[in-house]
Amino acid sequence: MPVLVRGARQLLTMRGPRGPRRGEAMQDLGIVPDGAVLIRGGKIVSLGPSRRVENLSLARHAREIDATGRVVAPGFVDSHTHLVCGPARLVDYEMILAGATYREIAAVGGGILASVRAVREMPIRRLLLQAKKTLAGCVAHGTTTLEAKSGYGLDEKGERKALRAVQALQDDPIELIPTYLGAHAVPPEYAGRADDYIDWMCRSVMPKLKRRKLARFVDIYCDEDAFTIEQGRRYLSAAKDFGFGLKVHAEQFSRTGAAMLAVEMGAASADHLAHINDDDARALAASDTIATLLPGSVFHLGLDCYPPARKLIKAGAAVALATDYNPGTSPTYNMQMVLSLACSQMRMTPAEAFCAATINGAYALHCGDHTGSIETGKDADLVMFDVPDYREVPYHFGVNLVVMTMKRGVVLYGKGNVGWDEN
Repeated sequence: MPVLVRGARQLLTMRGPRGPRRGEAMQDLGIVPDGAVLIRGGKIVSLGPSRRVENLSLARHAREIDATGRVVAPGFVDSHTHLVCGPARLVDYEMILAGATYREIAAVGGGILASVRAVREMPIRRLLLQAKKTLAGCVAHGTTTLEAKSGYGLDEKGERKALRAVQALQDDPIELIPTYLGAHAVPPEYAGRADDYIDWMCRSVMPKLKRRKLARFVDIYCDEDAFTIEQGRRYLSAAKDFGFGLKVHAEQFSRTGAAMLAVEMGAASADHLAHINDDDARALAASDTIATLLPGSVFHLGLDCYPPARKLIKAGAAVALATDYNPGTSPTYNMQMVLSLACSQMRMTPAEAFCAATINGAYALHCGDHTGSIETGKDADLVMFDVPDYREVPYHFGVNLVVMTMKRGVVLYGKGNVGWDEN
């Protein structure tokens, strides 16, 4: 049966030319007042003013969802998460509160390797249950597409287990984009032999992942106490040869040149970017690499060096926002809170933040052709907020304003007087 979402006080369409939005274009949300969306077979078939869409012949036989007085937008695209990650790192959290640095936490056995020990020990059933619970929270907060990295196994068995979990959860209930992050840290068995670890991943792991279709992207963490630029270049070159999309954790705690490496290698995104300079911003602006900013990790670690969003936008870079959901540095899946941090701490406008969290996030995952905006022919991935103006979403920080989340025309989450068909 067709579905008609009608009467939205503001329908944020993000309509525009193909490709991510840059500069002033990030301010244009394509708002339709009193807007409606007509859906059939999970796809958007028409949109525009409610009076016009309601008069289409198909709309007369549609199940209606009343959005009167509310904001309807594309579902959030969370383009950087560590979904399969093991338990909360509460010891790390207490150390952060006591003033310990990320490096000091890692030096006493915490940090990434603490999660590695946990994930290696956990059966896949427990990892699946944990991830499903997280995904339910993501949906309730408006996310409809999510990237899911491995990176807490760091051996063949552990990484394969994590990626198999992502594969098992595909479309249950939302679209997941799997990323292999074997180069997240050097595992204990390769201590002092990072080059050997890189070679092993390139020679032994990547071919199997490609053959089994367990990952679409390959990611590497280049930073202090992580992998060098030269190691990153070898790793990403091998991944590119196998046909994977590329991603880079870049300039999180120091400037290493990783953002420039991402541009050089044609990566889909360079993520974090707290310590970039003007040259990095210009290089990103002149490239197709999306600058994905993760303010949640800065907030959780109690740091004061947020990514320079204004510098990147002014330079003309395509900026995306994501949660960086993980147990150590950003234990949140609430994209609404990320928008609040982007506005209050990085001085993005609410319009820029919405753009970065939807259409630009979709292009950071190479899926902007079917999601991230409300346009004819795209998947009907929608979120409805119980506010009359989109600017209230970042304004009410830490509050869940979502009253409906829809994926491909099916309502996955709804409350209050929102009607939906559970079948």
